[in-house]
Amino acid sequence: MHVGGTRVGGAFADGFYVSPAVVTGIPVGSQIYYEEFFGPVVTVYRAGSDAEALALANNTQYGLGSTVFAVEPGRAEAFAEGLDAGMTGVNQSAPETEGMPFGGVKRSGYGRELGPLGIDEFVNKRLYSVKK
Repeated sequence: MHVGGTRVGGAFADGFYVSPAVVTGIPVGSQIYYEEFFGPVVTVYRAGSDAEALALANNTQYGLGSTVFAVEPGRAEAFAEGLDAGMTGVNQSAPETEGMPFGGVKRSGYGRELGPLGIDEFVNKRLYSVKK
């Protein structure tokens, strides 16, 4: 644990509430490395290059959404192209909107929902032809 992650007392003393946490030092390839955190937790890794950072980002069983922030737009877009995720935002968080398909890859889901493209995931299309 780098910072945070302590139990919050006071009005929440009877619950299981923790302060937001930044976690560092998780060994790549360990069991906890592959777990999906829920709650106010962020893991941070240091990478020596964009290629190393991309390999770390894609080394997961999940792939719902991702966000890339960078000062150089071309660099951010190139990095985002290499991410294995269902949705990716560049220099913005939460790229999903009601008109766009929502969904992930890997263990984060199969297919899409919402939007014109997503509606096709819920229908069976049939070719019907009549010759006269």
